[in-house]
Amino acid sequence: MDKHYLTPLFHPASIVVFAGDPAQDPPTHAYARELLAALRSGGFQGPVTALDIHTTGTLADLAQSGADLALIALPKDELDEALEVAGRIRCRAALVVGASLPGPDCQRLHAIARRHGMLLLGPNSLGFQRPALKLNASVLGSLAAPGPLGLISQSGALTSSILDWASRNAVGFSTVISLGPNTAVDLPQALDFLANDGATQSILVYMEGIRHARRFMSALRAAAYAKPVVVMKAGRKPAGSTAALTHSAAIVGSDDVFEAALRRAGAVRVRAFTQLFSAAKCLASRYRPVGKRLAIVTNGGGPGVLAADWTNEIGLEVAALGTESRLALAPKLPSAASLQAVIDLGEDAGAEHYAAALQACGRDTGVDGVLAIYSPKPDSDPAAVAQGVIEGLRNQGKPLLTCWMGDSRVRDARVALNAATIPTFRTPEAAVDAFGNIASFYQNQQLLQQTPPPLTTLRQPDTEGARLLIESVLAERRKVLTEMESKALLAAFQIPVTRTMLARSANEAMMIANQLGYPVALKIDSPDISHKSDVNGVALNIATATQVRDTWHDMLAAVKRASPKARINGVTIQPMAAKRHGREIYIGMSTDDPFGPVITFGAGGTMIELIADRAMELPPLNQFLARRLIERARAAECLGPWRGAAAADIEAIEQILLRVSEMVCELPQLREMDINPIIVDEDGAVAVDARVVIDHAPPAGRGTGDYHHLAILPYPSTHEREWPMKGGDLYTIRPVRPDDADMLQAFVRSLSDESRYFRFVSTIHELPARMLARYTLIDYDREMALAAVYRRREAGEDGSVIEHEEVIGVSRYITNPDQTTCEFSLVVSDAYKGQGLGSRLMLSIMEFARAKGLAEIQGLVLANNPNMLRLMGSLGFETKPFPEDPDFKLVVKAL
Repeated sequence: MDKHYLTPLFHPASIVVFAGDPAQDPPTHAYARELLAALRSGGFQGPVTALDIHTTGTLADLAQSGADLALIALPKDELDEALEVAGRIRCRAALVVGASLPGPDCQRLHAIARRHGMLLLGPNSLGFQRPALKLNASVLGSLAAPGPLGLISQSGALTSSILDWASRNAVGFSTVISLGPNTAVDLPQALDFLANDGATQSILVYMEGIRHARRFMSALRAAAYAKPVVVMKAGRKPAGSTAALTHSAAIVGSDDVFEAALRRAGAVRVRAFTQLFSAAKCLASRYRPVGKRLAIVTNGGGPGVLAADWTNEIGLEVAALGTESRLALAPKLPSAASLQAVIDLGEDAGAEHYAAALQACGRDTGVDGVLAIYSPKPDSDPAAVAQGVIEGLRNQGKPLLTCWMGDSRVRDARVALNAATIPTFRTPEAAVDAFGNIASFYQNQQLLQQTPPPLTTLRQPDTEGARLLIESVLAERRKVLTEMESKALLAAFQIPVTRTMLARSANEAMMIANQLGYPVALKIDSPDISHKSDVNGVALNIATATQVRDTWHDMLAAVKRASPKARINGVTIQPMAAKRHGREIYIGMSTDDPFGPVITFGAGGTMIELIADRAMELPPLNQFLARRLIERARAAECLGPWRGAAAADIEAIEQILLRVSEMVCELPQLREMDINPIIVDEDGAVAVDARVVIDHAPPAGRGTGDYHHLAILPYPSTHEREWPMKGGDLYTIRPVRPDDADMLQAFVRSLSDESRYFRFVSTIHELPARMLARYTLIDYDREMALAAVYRRREAGEDGSVIEHEEVIGVSRYITNPDQTTCEFSLVVSDAYKGQGLGSRLMLSIMEFARAKGLAEIQGLVLANNPNMLRLMGSLGFETKPFPEDPDFKLVVKAL
């Protein structure tokens, strides 16, 4: 339990190799030749035994060759036998090297590995490398240099290219894993291993696709919280779908959704593999920016302008020094220096000028990062200027990137900057891109920390009424809701809509219009027409009853000509939205394969596809996520004061987004939705039109529980319970939240030395920052932590009652890789022992694990902790020896 479950695969103590007849050197099979050559040249220090599946002898003889890892490089008709032998001699992991093995053959090999309880990398994998172990179990070429980067790639060819580039650029790796298609050990498992690997500081991923969105997001979120993760993805598809029934689904492409998923997971995306390394180098630095304002310091106007242009192009801001900073810096610079948006030091700038400028940028609160650009001039000394930059970096808490332009003249300067761990680039655009990656990382980490519940704190929606409406439509074998039904669905979730009534005749339309008040809008109501404007099915600003009657007849005739087979329910009448300075926006949702529902926001109206203003986010949302979603859309620019109009009510838009999030979470039948347009001004927002597409809810997988249709599991707020103490007070058991970090730290500090040692097997007095974050920002899909929280009331100096919350106990489980068992931990405050807290926390965490479909819960307890062993016995746990360490006992209970 103290080692990662993939340790036998990626950190084996011993290896057996199936590469044909050991007496035949070199082997006839190409992959066998390459694998053996790589293994020998790597210099792995552990025992390596060559086996042949055609060897005669008994199983007992073969068992003497047992090892952690079996490497198999054989023709495809011999793979089954080799894997079977590896399983029988109790190998714990296997690698099948190869390519282009058909899917059915791969599934057969997976079944053999499962039967023997073996981890299987491959088939169709080109292997892996562990440079620190001198282990080259691959056909990827020479062993990479040791370093802090972990690389996972779903393309063997690209992996080889990356390694070749890295070797020429002095880039080292802790681990290189080539997955390939149809491998049993997949991308989420490899991510989990590198997230827990102490030698890996940053993780690089090249991917082409995923199979399970929830597992991928769970592993990626956990990894990205532990260390920087940089992703490059191939297969970017053009946005839009001809089969879409709503505007939202038509303008959202699969790559857009993938971008949103990465952003929400806290990872950074790049477009070229050279950017993988520059991003990793910057993110692994000690700097963490707090924004996207980049100060540009240069000795040449042209490079500074290029950098500024690209900064604006990719959505960053060029930082300008404040007045106080400019006045303090100006006397230290040449007279020709300019301190406008770009800090141009002039052609005569030397080391002392760069150092002064960098120090000024470091002190200025309007600067989040600095880019120093240097173009060599006649009689200049690039290395000396680089040394000035290094000096200017002292006590600098902001990211610093450099661009020394040129080649041979600046080579020594680049060496000095690299030695000082200052990222340096050859072009201004590459340096700006690198800062963009750092800024994206910070912003995405903020999104990662959001764990919204499925329902907001707004007024309770009529969820049951919404479900009944959807079930009645599905019972009629319809999938597209009418406008009336769509608006009724929105109203059930408290989304403001225009009053709408259906008229089935011209006379009825006139009476309704008179009742609603003029001017009115008329819209065709048909389940077969997706976009009303396309068939002349919308008429606006109708001012009289006569116009209503004439428009009714004209509209029906036009619609029948344009779509003769469409079923017509009638025409809806609604008052025109009386918002003189209203802006048109849209909010929608679509369903992606494999990420599920995604919420979109942008500029609305009839030209929505042409404008294609789309920002998107995976549900669930909270107010922070909703605000960031609005800010990412181009439509956000027109929501402020504009052409004499007051600023729009952003909070009203946020509330509609939160309501849509509630709908998406609670109604898995939703497939597509358009709320377009929403008219918003300073007084609020109202939905004018809506279209909703539904289908039967997707089937729940084993152990997925509630909200199985979402890629990110919401905060499980429904699991909060109050329990009594012996003295009559109450405490609450609830899932841990990210904002519990301070309370959890105070709880750990309050524990006795003995209690801390029993829980952490360490004498630590408080949790390190990264461990504290790991314990509070959890993925509720793969683990659960329950906190017992006590509200202590004290009288204030003015006689008022002040409430203080404190954590008094924590239980937690983490799902094991077999997805059927889990490992638990438990700790209770010394001051509250004897209150039944331990039993209640354990029963609660067991109940949660049982609801997730897990079959067994297990844990390690120190043998000299009799109280915990006694508690486990009272709860029905079986106590067993732990063979790997006699100081521990293994306690196990079936769920």
